[in-house]
Amino acid sequence: MFSVFIALMGHLFLDKRSFITVFLSLSDSWYQIMFKDILDTQHGHVVYKGWTRPTLYLSEFNSKETTRMKCLIVLLAFVAFSECVVRMPLIKGKTARQKLQEKGLWEEYRKTFPYRPLVKFIQTGTESMTNDADLAYYGVISIGTPPQSFVVIFDTGSSNLWVPSVSCSSQACQNHKQFNPQSSSTFSTNSESISIQYGTGSMTGYLGTDTVQVGGISVTNQVFGLSQTEAPFMAEMAADGILGLAFQSIASDDVVPVFVNMVSQGLVSQPMFSVYLSSNSEQGSEVVFGGVDSSHYTGEITWIPLTSATYWQIKMDSVTINGQTVACSGGCQAIIDTGTSQIVGPTTDINNMNSWVGASTDQYGDASVSCQNIQSMPDITFTLNGNAFTIPASAYVSQTSYGCNTGFGQGGSDQLWILGDVFIRKYYAIFNIQSQYIGLAAST
Repeated sequence: MFSVFIALMGHLFLDKRSFITVFLSLSDSWYQIMFKDILDTQHGHVVYKGWTRPTLYLSEFNSKETTRMKCLIVLLAFVAFSECVVRMPLIKGKTARQKLQEKGLWEEYRKTFPYRPLVKFIQTGTESMTNDADLAYYGVISIGTPPQSFVVIFDTGSSNLWVPSVSCSSQACQNHKQFNPQSSSTFSTNSESISIQYGTGSMTGYLGTDTVQVGGISVTNQVFGLSQTEAPFMAEMAADGILGLAFQSIASDDVVPVFVNMVSQGLVSQPMFSVYLSSNSEQGSEVVFGGVDSSHYTGEITWIPLTSATYWQIKMDSVTINGQTVACSGGCQAIIDTGTSQIVGPTTDINNMNSWVGASTDQYGDASVSCQNIQSMPDITFTLNGNAFTIPASAYVSQTSYGCNTGFGQGGSDQLWILGDVFIRKYYAIFNIQSQYIGLAAST
């Protein structure tokens, strides 16, 4: 017979490395285990480095049960920390562009639905979205009782959750899974309308409330949108809907975002989530709610304060190549956005960057390079709040059977850049909604 006492220390001493002490009583034997490096504190941020192999220190006061003790160590590690973080696996799939290229429909599509990446960041009173045909990362959530599953984009550039409904008549809805309110015993609605504008159309519908399951946890009383009409371009998108991870201040109808409810309902250990996007593998990408996974990054985390708690917006000082400023001269603002595939900036700056790396830009803003030149192309450094983050050509150039393109997109403004998936693949991103900081560290 044994008992376990766990004392969690570190929250009161933010200037020191934290640790967890576990005391075991096995028969007449006492052991002390210290799980170090599971918690870390940096710049006032207590970060659960969960799922890391702990360093174990054994103090044996009366050695009788050493073998049994060792057998329990691994079990205790998982028991103690299994609730610290919630993992949401993401699948890296084919993009809408790739699917349309395979069908020979890409040229027609981009003429009909021109990409306007900045639309979602223009405050108009209703939430806006863009028709990004290069988004590749998706996760599966479920809504209702019993659960109905949907593929969604986890989008740090918006705040609402919405999915198609069975009452939607648009072709885009017919191509995707649709939520049936009558099949859920926990669904309720007051029929309040919702409208989300796109660069080339809109989504309209109504608000409902139900239980939403994300990564194995259940968020109760979550308000979400049920679409009744959708813009035509959504028919080509892989995702059924979108789960926004930005702040409530920009949410349509002032709906409380899913992650805010996770925090208020005590479902996560900390008011932060982190995003890891794999570069090549279809598997391995994930959102971690409630902490970080230290296996996804190397070195220290750099913490950057938000300049606006609307989107995940920070100060960008400059963009340089070989020490020369090529964009964002004099400083600008940047948004870390998992819902934008490229790095987007003002057309003049983006054209200058593409020129520096030897790319040719077509009428749609796509910049192509010779695939043979990737190894000799220069690195590009983005300086954020005084900290340099460098992206090599191997990270900012995508290579497919249709050729090689840079991941720099036109359509930003002089004041606002978007650091999308091209940037996040290189730097593991941590979003602290309470302290309003972003943490960045080199991805593994």
